[in-house]
Amino acid sequence: MNTVLAPIRELGEYEETIKALDKKGGKVSISGCVDSQKLHMVFGTDQDYDVKLIVTYSDIKARELLEDCRLYCRESYFYPAKDLIFYQADVHGNQLVKERMAVQRRLLEKIPVTIVTTFSALMAHQIPLSVLEDNIISIGKGSVVEERALARRLVAMGYEKNYQVEAPGQFSIRGGIVDIFDLTAENPVRIELWGDEVESIRTFDVLSQRSVEENMTQVSVYPAAELILPQSVLDKGFHRIEKDCKAQAKLFREQTKPEEAHRLEAAVSDLREQVTQFQNLVNLDSFIHYFYEDTMSFTDLLKSRRCCIYLDEPLRIEEHARAVELEFRESMANRTEKGYILPGQTEVLYSVQETMAKLEDARILALSAMEFKGFGIKFADRYAVNARNISSYNNSFAELVKDLNHYRKQGYRVLLLSASATRAKRLAADLMDEGLLAFYSEDSDRILQPGEIMTYHGSVRKGFEYPMLKFVVISETDIFGKQQRKKKKKAYEGQKIQNFSDLKVGDYVVHENHGLGVYKGIEKVEVDKVVKDYIKIEYRDGGNLYVLATGLDAIQKYASSDAAKRPKLNKLGTQEWVKTKTRVKSAVNEIARDLVELYAVRQQKQGFIFSRDTVWQQEFEEMFPFEETGDQLLAIEATKSDMESPRIMDRLICGDVGYGKTEIAIRAAFKAIQDGKQVAYLVPTTILAQQHYNTFMQRMKDFPVRVEMMSRFRTAGEMKKTVEGLKKGLVDIVIGTHRLLSADVQYKDLGLLIVDEEQRFGVRHKEKIKQVKEDVDVLTLTATPIPRTLHMSLVGIRDMSVLEEAPGERQPIQTYVMEYNEEMVREAIVRELSRQGQVYYVYNRINNIEEITSQVARLVPEAVVAYAHGQMKEHELEKIMFQFIGGEIDVLVSTTIIETGLDISNVNTMIIHDSDAMGLSQLYQLRGRVGRSNRTSYAFLMYRRDKMLKEVAEKRLQAIREFTDLGSGFKIAMRDLEIRGAGNLLGERQHGHMEAVGYDLYCKMLNEAVRTLKGTKKVEADFGTYVDMDVDAFIPPEYIVNEVQKLDIYKRIASLENEAECDDMRKELRDRFGNVPKSVENLIQISLIRVTAHRRYVTEIKGKVGQVTFFMEPYAPVRVERLPDLMAKYKGVLEFSAKGTPNFVLKYKKYGLIEKEAELMMAHTGKVLADMALLYDS
Repeated sequence: MNTVLAPIRELGEYEETIKALDKKGGKVSISGCVDSQKLHMVFGTDQDYDVKLIVTYSDIKARELLEDCRLYCRESYFYPAKDLIFYQADVHGNQLVKERMAVQRRLLEKIPVTIVTTFSALMAHQIPLSVLEDNIISIGKGSVVEERALARRLVAMGYEKNYQVEAPGQFSIRGGIVDIFDLTAENPVRIELWGDEVESIRTFDVLSQRSVEENMTQVSVYPAAELILPQSVLDKGFHRIEKDCKAQAKLFREQTKPEEAHRLEAAVSDLREQVTQFQNLVNLDSFIHYFYEDTMSFTDLLKSRRCCIYLDEPLRIEEHARAVELEFRESMANRTEKGYILPGQTEVLYSVQETMAKLEDARILALSAMEFKGFGIKFADRYAVNARNISSYNNSFAELVKDLNHYRKQGYRVLLLSASATRAKRLAADLMDEGLLAFYSEDSDRILQPGEIMTYHGSVRKGFEYPMLKFVVISETDIFGKQQRKKKKKAYEGQKIQNFSDLKVGDYVVHENHGLGVYKGIEKVEVDKVVKDYIKIEYRDGGNLYVLATGLDAIQKYASSDAAKRPKLNKLGTQEWVKTKTRVKSAVNEIARDLVELYAVRQQKQGFIFSRDTVWQQEFEEMFPFEETGDQLLAIEATKSDMESPRIMDRLICGDVGYGKTEIAIRAAFKAIQDGKQVAYLVPTTILAQQHYNTFMQRMKDFPVRVEMMSRFRTAGEMKKTVEGLKKGLVDIVIGTHRLLSADVQYKDLGLLIVDEEQRFGVRHKEKIKQVKEDVDVLTLTATPIPRTLHMSLVGIRDMSVLEEAPGERQPIQTYVMEYNEEMVREAIVRELSRQGQVYYVYNRINNIEEITSQVARLVPEAVVAYAHGQMKEHELEKIMFQFIGGEIDVLVSTTIIETGLDISNVNTMIIHDSDAMGLSQLYQLRGRVGRSNRTSYAFLMYRRDKMLKEVAEKRLQAIREFTDLGSGFKIAMRDLEIRGAGNLLGERQHGHMEAVGYDLYCKMLNEAVRTLKGTKKVEADFGTYVDMDVDAFIPPEYIVNEVQKLDIYKRIASLENEAECDDMRKELRDRFGNVPKSVENLIQISLIRVTAHRRYVTEIKGKVGQVTFFMEPYAPVRVERLPDLMAKYKGVLEFSAKGTPNFVLKYKKYGLIEKEAELMMAHTGKVLADMALLYDS
């Protein structure tokens, strides 16, 4: 990095600074420093320190500094402070622990590293690194591992046991295969044992559960929690906790505070139970002193290393640290008094004084903009440098060229930094065109000569110059304004396996030929010495149906939009199911016909052809401050090519809230305007109109585009002006509610209509929209996720883009689950207001929402609290929401109406009252309402502990727990959202039909109907193929223990189509569960036989030893004249009979060995099926 760092060595103060820092405990303060230049000083004065610890005063500042560090040092990490106030939540997201462990891991590995942190992170008590070091598990190839002992160790290290590893911090053990997802690793590892010796170690992908990188020789697993609690430590700690609790309770009773005493005792016994019975070690962080007597601060961990500490703005650091300490002490004093916590739990934070004292012996370099006095640490040497920020050029290239000419004449050395190499090269070329001698170089050690202008690939947030040294660094942001750094996405490999929702015993299922029943689990049945797995389904009046596990693809889970309603079961052996199916089938055909006709009509009409993208369009798109997701780019591409083609666009864009639908609309609108067309943007509510209006204004401000809004927030005069402007063609974009559809609104030349949330307009409005639509390009946006299965069938009819990929790194949401407690609510709100944010408080009962509102206002008198719910008058509600968006209201107590569509990036804390009463999908959508900006946001899910039964609470917490990590909770949520979405999309009548046969089957039928109508599919007789052979074909219980996984594998084996897929399946099974047993191999073979048999119109194959019977579909298009040819191939071994159901019987010689019989039978069957091909036209 000499190019950047060499000039600093010319500073007069450089030598002295280096000398001073070389002494033990040297302290230097340098004033006159500015933003990014501080890091220039940090790395410029670096004397090969092992650890560079940069301390600043806020999380946001720390993340900014971290970005700048990357230019100088790849190994840079952020070390966040523990969240001390909310530690007693039941469940935490593990984001913080993950980032903290990553840093501690680097320290243990003794790698030179740069750490950026806040002072409050140095104040927390931690266990010594040596404890962590003793708890690293190293597993090498050929080493001996005892499964149960390993499991015990992992639990003590904070890992959680699961049947399948889905998130960092989990492990699973099944029959000789151990999966562990280390918190600090990219991918989990899979360790395969032979007996108890390690045979192979490899990493695998979480989504597909398949191996990625084969044979590693060695793996180290680091702890997943900062508090490591083996049994011995736990017992000692609890002994101390209970002793302390007794003393404190006695004290409370002497002060006549029985309530507090009881609260404390209950809390401790509850904790004991959590830990001993459920092995739940989550919320013990605050008891660190009871478990470990000698704790230390983060700076103590660095004592043995060659380390330098850099303070960014010491006075602000001190102010921030004192505020943290004060908040903590007050909150703890309050809680101790009320008996929420033990006195020992308050000792988790060193005071500012103590922490400063720990820094006495350390090397410290303080960097500040101004000289400062009165800081807790004395600095022996003080210097000032002369540095200043580069003023921003705001996209003006001419200004830049002027300044560069000036710099060159003065003999300055100029370095221009650009975040990508191609842009850096382009910049150099552009400057050459302006007559400046600029060049691009990749050599980061090239010493710059006076008057040289070099462009280099790297980035800093802000440029800086040293006038005395005549050295200047200009960053891309200085030239082109703030660009948010685009994040690289990880490409996921492998298919997701979520085609089938987890079946649990007692779920409703639909069998395509027998109707709706209840799933009762998998049973093994042995017939004539042959074992098979059957799936048992119970029907009305005690009928039971046993389905062979190989015929699983005829079964779907029953799902309907009203989950609470119990569906009526069918009765076996009656006609009712057949009738239902026929009724639905005709309805489905009808909807398919409508869809196909509609499409044909649109195809014939000619629309306006928009021109290709202009330079402006590119500029406009580059100003989008976030990274587009892959789905978004595809949707934008598709929309544009629709506009450039002669047909009329009718595209539907589906995506969850905040997945970037609006941006697609904005780009389409901009494209339309460039061809002199007008754009109308129709939204269902006034609030949304206002929001979109703000967004459009923000994005279009640098271009000559006139955007207007029509809604109740505009005066009559303004509206009149807008209407005239539209008629004359002066207004380019108009955004509004259904007021846009009134008769007096005329357009001069409308080219694009954008409809947002179409499902929320009434029928009358929809008709009007249709009339406007006639020959205008239309883009419809909807937030109801449209189910994949339905999407497939609609694909040919309406052009659709589905945004399924969540937008890149929003800050993760810290989710806490805890019992309702006024202290916590108060603290959560105060903390959010102190960083100038706003809070949602969700309370779902209208009758006493006012009481709750006044209760919140009483808790936090300094906040402005208001409430909103769906039964308020429309404009009252609008007024409140408007004030909330405008930031006049701090806390909004509201019912779940906030889950629809509002996007307020200033709300970063949400408190949900009685969260246990809500469905997961509701919680998921609500949670999506916060965390829309770049700060960490908090969601508190509160419940009342005492009113809940223990085991129900357990389950609920478990579910919400999964939901913390957006893992499987997300799957559940998407599922019921999907079903609701399907109902919306198809209208009321179809909705009833969907309930009748269940969602999955309905989609399957609709799919077939559409394909038949479009002529892509021959009408096939509807028959199933059933294979029943005397072959051991099942998954042994010791091979796959977990029922859900087993069902999933059965279902997937049943849907195999060809040899290649079978090989893939074998590979996966070997990878995930070990060598494939014979019975599973047979299962795969039979699945293949079934597919071939179906193609040959065989309805059933019965195989007994020595004889296989093939029953045919009576209407099969067999070329009868070719029958003799087939029979001739099997002289006298194959018989054909046309009586009843036509069938072939194959007789062959027995082998005599049971193992060989199965192979022989399957081989014969396969051969006959292959030869039957000659009966049909190819």
